[in-house]
Amino acid sequence: MIFKRVGDTRPYPDHGYTHKQWIAIAPHQVRLDELVTTKRTLDLEALLEEDSTFYGDLFAHVVAYRGELYLEDGLHRALRAALQQRQTMHARVLELK
Repeated sequence: MIFKRVGDTRPYPDHGYTHKQWIAIAPHQVRLDELVTTKRTLDLEALLEEDSTFYGDLFAHVVAYRGELYLEDGLHRALRAALQQRQTMHARVLELK
């Protein structure tokens, strides 16, 4: 199993973080098998594009809420890491209370 669980919603409250606020969070490694996805589907074209992170953040966005780590943004980065047989990836983690 790549992820802890595959979800299709964001079960945490809206945090309202902007791109500027996200990039202020220092990235660190997270284990793929501890992540719960917030999307069930992936655009395969986005996964295969070489420059898919050119206009966005280089790191995935993860929300820590009630003991779970939710992959809010960066599903294609996580799957690329899994395809390269890596068990971790770098992500910015926002702690919500």
